[in-house]
Amino acid sequence: MPIAASTRCADGVRIFHPDLVNIYGATIGEETTVGPFVEIQSGVVIGRRCKISSHSFLCDGVTIGDEVFVGHGVMFTNDRLPRATNPDGSLQSADDWTLEHTKVGKRASIGSNATILPGLSIGERALVGAGSVVTRDVPDFAIVAGNPARVVGDVRSRDGGDAA
Repeated sequence: MPIAASTRCADGVRIFHPDLVNIYGATIGEETTVGPFVEIQSGVVIGRRCKISSHSFLCDGVTIGDEVFVGHGVMFTNDRLPRATNPDGSLQSADDWTLEHTKVGKRASIGSNATILPGLSIGERALVGAGSVVTRDVPDFAIVAGNPARVVGDVRSRDGGDAA
């Protein structure tokens, strides 16, 4: 079952290929679109009128604001010290790691193949360049690019200064 009954989809959510996604326990806001080959895990909250492009991964702990664009193949992470096993060789369980929350602000855009490390905030209207690795908070309106992502501009200088 690619879209679990535990998923809450608001009015107008469009999942164009429901047989090609894995979505469970998430909340998806009104008029949001989700592309194929996307996984959205339990605990994820996605705002209204967002676009989640194909091959992206949104893990537990991620909150996406309204009108956010998530490009193709964007990877969110939620654990800074991922391990399969404990030092004694036993498999790790939910009690053996710490979930770190990530927040993406309203109208932000994240380019294709970006990787977002856990515990960060991406500000309102911020723009993350394709292929970037985000290792620290991104301020509102900032344009970041690279590995690690660094501020390279401000969206207000590119769009006529509209801050609304």
